[in-house]
Order: sequence, then structure tokens, then C-alpha cells
Amino acid sequence: MTIDQAALGHSPPDISGTSGTDEVPDMSKAAARSGGSDTAGRPTHPGTGPRTGLPELSRVVPVSRSRRSVPRWLRRTAGPVALLVVWQVLSATGALHADILASPGTIAATGGDLIADGTLPSAMLVSLQRVAVGLLFGGVAGVTLALVSGLSRLGEDLVDATVQMLRSIPWVGVIPLFIIWLGIGEAPKIALISLGVAFHLYLNVYAGIRGVDSQLVEAGTSLGLGRWGLIRHVVLPGALPGAMTGLRYSLATAWLALVFGEQVNADDGLGFLMNQAREFFRTDVIVVCLVVYAILGLIADFLVRTLERLLLQWRPTFTGQ
Repeated sequence: MTIDQAALGHSPPDISGTSGTDEVPDMSKAAARSGGSDTAGRPTHPGTGPRTGLPELSRVVPVSRSRRSVPRWLRRTAGPVALLVVWQVLSATGALHADILASPGTIAATGGDLIADGTLPSAMLVSLQRVAVGLLFGGVAGVTLALVSGLSRLGEDLVDATVQMLRSIPWVGVIPLFIIWLGIGEAPKIALISLGVAFHLYLNVYAGIRGVDSQLVEAGTSLGLGRWGLIRHVVLPGALPGAMTGLRYSLATAWLALVFGEQVNADDGLGFLMNQAREFFRTDVIVVCLVVYAILGLIADFLVRTLERLLLQWRPTFTGQ
């Protein structure tokens, strides 16, 4: 049995929340007051997605840098260029007299003249030959002694103490002995360069060999490597970074030894030009020779760095931030 609600004078409840005669509320206005609506017409809350309570995502637009970073080559050349500018200004204003130090313009003109008449290229070639021969002899001696001392305890007992004793003697101080023993020709100059090169290579190669991790040696032994296999595949690769460092030091020492060696009765080379310029107070020629020494040293260091990057690609290193 059902009850006729119309007979009782009541109308069915309006579940929509509005009466039949009331106006339907505007949902867009309500949604606007509550934070808007999505594309489907569902109202959203301020700062959130549609009825999810999650933060509303917005597209991130990268900010373009208005200032470009300064190139590295420009930063590296800023210091030398500023020094040349200050030097030229001091020379032009008379604060730096030409008898004390020639101006950069005068030095550049002198260098051009020495190149044009062939004097500077000939001297450079002679000096390069001396450095190359001395580096070869000193490198072979230093690496050989380091291998003997580093790979064997008996070799260390026989070699290391003697080398350390000789290393403590200033190698420039043996120039008079080299002149007595070898004369005044090319031999004492090459011997002096070789001596300076050998000590640096010995110390760094020896330290590199003894700095190899013992666990790597144990791992190689467990894998079946013999003595020569360990030396070839474990010890020598581990000592290679130290050898590269020693080579860089040796090249710097070779140029320094060349300056001293060419003071010994030289008739050609960069040191000979500097000696002649000293007698005639030619500071421009002296500075030209010094600049050539610096350029040759930078070129040699660049070659060693390139060789180091090629041989040590397996070793990740920190390159700065």
C-alpha cells in the first residue's frame, strides 16, 4: 500500500537543493569564488587541481642569461696584456728608463730584426738540440735508476742512498768539475742538463712505483700474473702519473740548466746572445731571449700535458669548478 503524497498536499523533496520555482544557481560564479573550474566545468580550489587537493602545476620557462660567460682564453690572457700595457705606459712616460728595461715596442722591434737576419732562429735551433740530447740522456738514466730502486728492495739499498746524497748537492755547483773533466765544448752543457733532468725523473718515478696500491698487486697475483706481468699491467701503469709529473719538472729544469750551461764558453745559442747583450747593455736583446725561453717552455709543457691526457684517459681527475 502506497501513500499518495500529492493527496497529502506535499510535493516530493527536491534533491537538487532548489525548488521548482527557484532559479538554478550559476555554477561558474560559485566556482570563480572558490578558485575557478577546470575544462570539464568542475570547480577547483584556489592553488589546487580539480577536487584533488594537489598543487596545480604551471609551466616553467627558463630564464635566459643576459650576460654570457667570459671565454677562458680571454681570462688567461687578461693578466699578461694588462702587464704589457702598464709596462708600455711606464716606458712612454719616462718612469721606466730604457737603460734599465726597454719598452715592449722596442723589444718587439728588436725581436723582428733578430728573426729577419737569422740570428734568433739559429740560436734557438742550437739550444733546442742541447735540451733534446740532455733530456734523452738524463731521462734514460733517471728512469732506469728509478726502476731498479723502486722494483727491488736490493736495488733500493744499493741505489737510493747514493742518488739522494748526490741530489742534495746543487747541480749548478758541479760546473767547474764538468769543465775540468769534459772540457769547454758541448759535453759539459749536455751533462749539466742531463744531471738536472735525471734527479727529477728519478724522484717522481720512484715515488709513483712505491705509491701503487698493494691491494692491486695482490689482486694481480691472485689472477695469476707473474712478476713481469705485475710490473707491466699493474706497477708501471700505476706509476705513469708520477712519471708525467716528473717529465714536466724535468723540462723546466732542462731550460734552467741550459741557461747556466750556455754561460760556459758558448759560441752560439740563446745563452751566447744574452752574454753578448750583457756586455753592450742591450736589455732589449736580453728580454727577447728570456721571452723565447718562456715560449719554448710553454710549448714543451703543452706537449707533456697533451701526452698526459692521452696516456691517462683511464684516470678520472678533478678539473676545477
